[in-house]
Amino acid sequence: MVRGASLAVGRGEMVGLVGESGSGKTLTALAVLGLVPPPGRVTRGSLRLAGPDGGIGIDLLALGERELRAVRGARAAMIFQEPATAFNPVYSIGFQIAEAVRAHRRVSRREAADEAARLLDRVALADARRRLDDYPHQLSGGQRQRAMIAMALAGRPDLLLADEPTTALDVTLQAQILELLDELRRDLGLSVLLITHDLGVVAETCDRVVVMRDGRVVETAAVAELFRAPAHPYTRELLAALPRLGAGGEAW
Repeated sequence: MVRGASLAVGRGEMVGLVGESGSGKTLTALAVLGLVPPPGRVTRGSLRLAGPDGGIGIDLLALGERELRAVRGARAAMIFQEPATAFNPVYSIGFQIAEAVRAHRRVSRREAADEAARLLDRVALADARRRLDDYPHQLSGGQRQRAMIAMALAGRPDLLLADEPTTALDVTLQAQILELLDELRRDLGLSVLLITHDLGVVAETCDRVVVMRDGRVVETAAVAELFRAPAHPYTRELLAALPRLGAGGEAW
């Protein structure tokens, strides 16, 4: 259960949402898109998505399911922790990305396929056009994650919710995916909520960090400030658990 969680992600900002497993990080992101699995539901509060002019925007909780469908992908999109389960195994990667493009834009099938190839190239998937005909199982974990990011970009969203996007990857691939997200954030002006349990990742990539425990936000701070002077005892526990370089070394 998530109770009284309050957080904000500014335009072009990457915010890390951290906490142990079961703290409510993923549930918070699912609530933004109205995807909380039943019987769960949001009972009160507001979830505001600002407009292009930066105004107060729309309250997502006030929208019906049909209106929410228009928001998902077009205004806010999600990158899931395990892309192998997010893709349909019986359709090609190119078909699925092209369908996501057509769901949000009035384009022909040919134009959607061309856009799918462009998106795969944009996320640095090698031989992008040739990969259009590949099925999810034919891609490696890192390639599937890049394809998942490409599909999330199909509707040109303003907000990207990245749920543990590097958990199943080795260290080298983790760094590449995080670098890609940061590049997209800067180039496209995306707002990114990066869900992770790894404070090392937050230190390298995020502007601010939100710490959750037992469904509540216990601390919010700029990354440098949080690492220098954590205010909450739980945050101090998380930092104390980080690997260190040596007896007198800095936290990674």
